[in-house]
Amino acid sequence: MKLQLAALAAGLTFILMSAGGASAAAVCGEGTGQAATGEPIIIGAITGKTGPDDFSNSTRAAKAYFDCLNANGGIHGRPVQYMVEDDQWNPEIAAQLAAKLVDDQKAVLMVGNSSFVECGANADFYKKAGITVVAGVGVPRECFFASAIAPTNAGPRVSMLGAMGYALDQLGAKSVVCIGPNIPNVGSWSCDGVMLLAKEKGFPASTILIDQGSADSTSVMLQAASSNPDVIVLGMSKGSAVPLLVAAEEQGLNEKIKFVSAASAYDLSVPETIGPGWDGKFYVNMEFNDLEATTPDNQNWLAVMDQYGQKSDPRDTFAQAGYLAARIAEKALMSIDPANITRETAGKAVANIKGFKSDIFCAPWYFGADQPRHNANSTTRMAVSEGGKWKVVSDCAPSPDPELADIRAFEKSAGINQ
Repeated sequence: MKLQLAALAAGLTFILMSAGGASAAAVCGEGTGQAATGEPIIIGAITGKTGPDDFSNSTRAAKAYFDCLNANGGIHGRPVQYMVEDDQWNPEIAAQLAAKLVDDQKAVLMVGNSSFVECGANADFYKKAGITVVAGVGVPRECFFASAIAPTNAGPRVSMLGAMGYALDQLGAKSVVCIGPNIPNVGSWSCDGVMLLAKEKGFPASTILIDQGSADSTSVMLQAASSNPDVIVLGMSKGSAVPLLVAAEEQGLNEKIKFVSAASAYDLSVPETIGPGWDGKFYVNMEFNDLEATTPDNQNWLAVMDQYGQKSDPRDTFAQAGYLAARIAEKALMSIDPANITRETAGKAVANIKGFKSDIFCAPWYFGADQPRHNANSTTRMAVSEGGKWKVVSDCAPSPDPELADIRAFEKSAGINQ
């Protein structure tokens, strides 16, 4: 009876949220309103908080959700102890932290990870340790080509190619320059996808890789513009993308060239920061739903952030990713006897997840048991900067990344409707 009442309360809350915005109470777990007091379940995460940019938004949102979950009964009475470590954008530190969380702290899952370097450093270690990673924000190629790691986001390559597909279909692009970070298996991997698509379409394309935080933005923009491209595709973090756009406007390039970006620039602060000179001229890919969407789950994410996060925590696409990663971990753990939650049982429960629906996703998320790699999120939207805000300009569309052929084949064979 208690669970039935909790479920009824949860449903009512969703109705109220749908009608009245994010001020309604956050819905988490069984909605008991009682704090979990049992033996903690250790869940780890690695993020790049200090370095060229603060990339910890995913883990902040995951922590907020786990705090909400713990305040509402936890996992059948057991609280989640969420342990987050900062790799400082350093692969050696990332490897040390993974060993600490997995070997020393005995984490049963890794959830919400968001880093430019840790997948490359730790993918083999996670497989050997038998631990499953529900990453929030996968960045390097290894995040999407590892059997133990399944991100909730689409990834920079898929996202950039989603933006490039829009530029082809809607902006008349016939030449392109791709700008990415000079980080192994990040910038080159992502821009190589843009180059491959350009080759298939028969138009010129070139790549510029830059060091985040130290590159001269004006020089980069002048180099990019020297070939007179129709479109410049950005694959940089928000902290690096904004200075590039400022430099581009100073050179008047916003009047001559269309700019599109991966989801890393999809942050509510960006349109106002870059100003009216970019109205209708800067397009970003959205790996998830509109940040201000009034749909129930998106509103619940905002309510969780408001009630259990910090005011300074960004409400951006990467926070959506961390919230979803925590929700997926919750779903998996709730399916297990609470007295038998181990690394093995937790990993199997995650592997069995398919058809995880949220209005934040364009399509249901799945793990893909026994698959050598994972990229369930590959259907995305687009938005444009307009009047200090983002305006959604496309419906959900599959990314045209040629590298997704194996993913599409698996989805077809498994009867997964994307």
